[in-house]
Amino acid sequence: MTPPLPGRPLRRRSVLLGAVTAAALAGCGSTDAASSASAAAAGTPSPTGSATPSASPSPSASATPSASPSASAAASASAAGTAAGVSLDGWTLEQKVGQLLMVGVDAGSTTAPSRYVTELHVGGVFLSGRSSRGASGVRTLVDSLQALVSEESTHGSRLLVSTDQEGGNVQVLSGAGFSTMPTALSQASSGAEALKASATTWGAELASAGVTMNLAPDADLVDVAVPTSNAPIGQWKREYGHDAATVTACAGAFAAGMGASGVIPTFKHFPGLGRVTQNTDTSSGVTDTVTARDDAAVGIFRDLIAQGTCAVMASSADYSLIDADTPACFSSVVITDLLRGDLGFQGVVITDDVAAAVQVSGWTPGDRAVSAVKAGCDIVLASADASVADEMVAALLEEARADEAFAAQVDTSVQRILALKATLA
Repeated sequence: MTPPLPGRPLRRRSVLLGAVTAAALAGCGSTDAASSASAAAAGTPSPTGSATPSASPSPSASATPSASPSASAAASASAAGTAAGVSLDGWTLEQKVGQLLMVGVDAGSTTAPSRYVTELHVGGVFLSGRSSRGASGVRTLVDSLQALVSEESTHGSRLLVSTDQEGGNVQVLSGAGFSTMPTALSQASSGAEALKASATTWGAELASAGVTMNLAPDADLVDVAVPTSNAPIGQWKREYGHDAATVTACAGAFAAGMGASGVIPTFKHFPGLGRVTQNTDTSSGVTDTVTARDDAAVGIFRDLIAQGTCAVMASSADYSLIDADTPACFSSVVITDLLRGDLGFQGVVITDDVAAAVQVSGWTPGDRAVSAVKAGCDIVLASADASVADEMVAALLEEARADEAFAAQVDTSVQRILALKATLA
C-alpha cells in the first residue's frame, strides 16, 4: 500500500489483457496541477529518502493504436471461457491450494527459499524489498525459483513472478537494466501515448529479468481536497490525476505498455483507495465512508474492465457504504456482488498484502486466506511475512476438505490462475 521507508520491506499488490482504446488514451495528459500545488503549499512532507523523479525514457518505437473496447472485451470473455475449460485432472488438493498463494521473496536475495514451492506448492512469488543488483541479478534469482517447478511441486505450472514497479518511491528493482521511473503523477504529465511507450520499455526491462506480473498501475481516484492527505496513494504521488477520466486513461496506458512487453499489469486497489487518510499496513479500522457501488471511483475499474482486464487487486480497507466493517478483500459483497456481478469481471482477483497488515490483524492468517477465497478472491498475497503461508495453506486445505462448495471455489480460482498463466509467452 504505502511505499516503505528505507529499510522497511516493500509489500504489495492487481491486470490488463489487451490494449486500451485510443479514445481513452487521448485524455491522459490532464493531471490536476492545481491540486498538487495546493498540497505542496500545505507543507506536506515528502517521503523520507525519496529520490527526485527522473524524466520518462523515450523509447524509439512509437505507440501503436490499441484495440477497440469490443475487441478487448471479447479477449477477456475468451479468457474467462478458457479458464472454465482448464482441466485439473491429476492435481492434488495440496497443489491446487498452493496455486492460491503468492509469497514474498526478498528481491535482493541470492538464494531462493525453495520450501515455499517444493513443500507448500505455491503458484506465485512477489519480489519484495529493494534490489539494486540490476536485471541480470534478478534474473538469476527468478531462474532459480522457476527451476523448482516440477510435476511434484506445482504440477508443472510455472510460477507467477510479480513485483511492484510503479515508479517514484514504489520501485523495487533498480540497477543496470532498469530505468529510474518517475512517480505516476509525473508519468501522467507526459501524455498517454508517451506514457504507453515508456511503460512498454519498463515492461521489457521486467520481462528481461524474468518478471511476469507487475502489481501496478494504481487505478485509485484521489479526489480529496488535499491529495497528500491520502496516506497510501496521494502522499506518495502514486495517483495519475485527480479526476476519473485522467486516471482511467493513464492507468490504461501504463497497463497497455506492460502488456505489450508480455508482462501482466495489475489494477489496484479495488474499489479504490484514494479517499482514506490512514494506511492499512500500519493502522486498523481504515475506512472509506464516501465510496458507493455506483461511485466514480468504482467507475474507473468498470471502464478498465470493459477494455479487457483480466486481474484486479482488492483493497483491505473497509467501505461503509458498500459492506461496513468487512475489509474489501474479505467481502463477498465487494468481490462477488460488485466486482464480479455489477462490473462483470471474470478474471483473477488478488488481495492486497494480508501477511502482516495491521488492518487485518484481527483475523488469524488462516482466516484471512479462507475469508478472501470465500469472498471471491483467487490469489492471497502474503509478502511482508511469508512465514504465514504455512498457516494459510493449512487452513485452506482444512476448509476444502470439510466443505464441498469451498473446494469447488478453490477449483474455479485455480482454473482462472492457470488461464492467466497461459497468456504468458
